[in-house]
Amino acid sequence: MTVTNAKIYTMKNREIIECGFISFENGIITAVGDMANCPHTDEVFDAEGGTVTPGLVEAHCHIGMWEDGLNEEGDDGNEDTEPATPQMRAIDAVNPQDRAFSEAAASGVTTVVTGPGSANPIGGQLMAMKTAGIRADDMVVKSPIAIKMAFGENPKMVYRGKERTPSTRMATAAIIRENLYQAREYMKKWERYKSGADEDMPEFDFKLEPLVSALKGEIQVHAHAHRADDIFTAIRIAKEFGLKLVLVHCTEGHLIADELAKDGYPVLSGPSFTDRSKPELRALTFEAPSILNKHNIPTAIITDHPETPVKYLNICAAMAVREGMDEYEALRSITAVPAEILGLGDKIGSLEAGKDADIVIWDKSPLDIMSKQKKVFIDGK
Repeated sequence: MTVTNAKIYTMKNREIIECGFISFENGIITAVGDMANCPHTDEVFDAEGGTVTPGLVEAHCHIGMWEDGLNEEGDDGNEDTEPATPQMRAIDAVNPQDRAFSEAAASGVTTVVTGPGSANPIGGQLMAMKTAGIRADDMVVKSPIAIKMAFGENPKMVYRGKERTPSTRMATAAIIRENLYQAREYMKKWERYKSGADEDMPEFDFKLEPLVSALKGEIQVHAHAHRADDIFTAIRIAKEFGLKLVLVHCTEGHLIADELAKDGYPVLSGPSFTDRSKPELRALTFEAPSILNKHNIPTAIITDHPETPVKYLNICAAMAVREGMDEYEALRSITAVPAEILGLGDKIGSLEAGKDADIVIWDKSPLDIMSKQKKVFIDGK
């Protein structure tokens, strides 16, 4: 298949091909270039001058975990029966039949990271998946991709209502530290056993195994944190244990951008298209991604679906442009940047030979609120 006569935003080095083509086969891009070099293929889709971008990447949401229109029956996002549940896996809860998936795909969002919510200090394992498919196992890009941790109001409000810990921010941090410390000791026991220093094999701990993966840097830690002090607590713990930290929401991040720039942890910014439903959202603004980006902090824009429906991801980026973000950087914040932050830049996020054929054809700029998707390809289909 070849898409022809398109204005192509490759998302590689600010490259824009004014009239170009994209060829792909077996779900993989084989060539991208100017129409003057377009190869002959039997299957052609004429973009007729439309704008082409990579499939959009939603780096943090809960699609399929809180199913659209089902209320409690479709609520599988928080196992709020104990505060540390790292063993919970998104793939065992996500429902690809949630109609939000088809809406996401139709709107050009081709990859999402979804998983547990923020009721628990340690909520479980997030997964990256495509938005087209029937069976979650066949939609996986990487599972698990991260461990979800949460700071601030949510954990303490959930467990204060149950009259158990954590009911304060310091208890939330203590629970996270305690579990990471136990996982580190557990990891050391296995290392000593495997080296022959200890003869007794440690007892397998299903709950600690995912945290060992985080300690080894095999998966990231995505930290839900809105308020500046919570952001700094997440960073403090990440430094203590050498975690690959990604800051999620970071609502007050723009107020402390100079400090965040010193550490360089990436940010998943949003949702901004929502109300200030709790005190820690008082600084909510569409200016945040622009300010963080201008401080050279890797920043992706997110919807946190269902807080903002994932189908409006491009509109969230458009609002950031309205409030000062460079247009190309805003496009990168929903394509290449989240792909790079997630460690998936070799597969998705830009239009280059060898990457997944996730391609969106728009009739206007993706950041124009009046734009429509003319065609969406996911893995070349």
